[in-house]
Amino acid sequence: MKKAVITAAGRGTRHFPATRTVQKELFPLVDRDGITKPILQIVVEEALAANVERVGVVCSPVSLDPIRAHFAPVSDDLRRSFASKPNALAQINRLNALSESIEWIVQPAPEGYGDAVLCARDFVGDESFLLLLGDHVYVSDGPERCSAALVEAFERVKGPVSGVTRTSIDRLRLFGTLAGEPLGGVPPLYRVVDMVEKPSPEVAQNRLRTPGIPDGGYLTFFGMHILPFRIFDHLAERKARNRREEGEIQLTSSQVALLEEGDYFAVEMPGERLDMGVPEGLIHTQHVLALHSPYKEVVSGS
Repeated sequence: MKKAVITAAGRGTRHFPATRTVQKELFPLVDRDGITKPILQIVVEEALAANVERVGVVCSPVSLDPIRAHFAPVSDDLRRSFASKPNALAQINRLNALSESIEWIVQPAPEGYGDAVLCARDFVGDESFLLLLGDHVYVSDGPERCSAALVEAFERVKGPVSGVTRTSIDRLRLFGTLAGEPLGGVPPLYRVVDMVEKPSPEVAQNRLRTPGIPDGGYLTFFGMHILPFRIFDHLAERKARNRREEGEIQLTSSQVALLEEGDYFAVEMPGERLDMGVPEGLIHTQHVLALHSPYKEVVSGS
């Protein structure tokens, strides 16, 4: 797995007015290591933890410059001003290293998640790639990062694989949902048999039950996938035919096309997805990160 794609082109309307001047992917969070970082930096580090070599970040024309500025090399004057602050110098070096792994991609117009992914076609080339969301933070239950666990699953199945997590039926309106045939293993692996974007409870009960998952529970997307390059053919076809859902080019319909072509897999991720794209999600994301940080006693009150 050589390349990862992170989509960071959303308008952040649910965080307005803060997003009037600050892209939501640049909102600061105190990470598990106790360092304050923009969310996007946390996600870039997640991708690189899977040992990818290059990370393509998809931005809007408006967000490109401020996002790229964060990862830009630090001037000599600023470095000298931090001469007595070794922690800051370490972070300067970290940013310089990250910048060498990033390629910037522009989504010209806000035409949906699937279109944002399609914009990375030239960057990806003819290989499978890791796909992450720029407004999701992924927190593993153990020492291994979620991205690394997904890559390990991909190495087992040698085919498209999505991270999934168990979700109650009342929340399926928020997520792509799938049904799978259990294949065993740790973490649990499934062969996908059906997939629906944000299904109604009725559709879920009729089509998306997975053996071994208790009643009322379903497998939903974790926000992390490894997809083959042919996903771009399906996305491009949908765009050329103007096949949109709620006015946008979506990704799930093209994933369904992959499923119809052959085996598609899912793996239960050993961790939690944290969606900071809404205010309550931002609060929850910082809370969970803090509980895994050197400041956990401040949060827990102990």
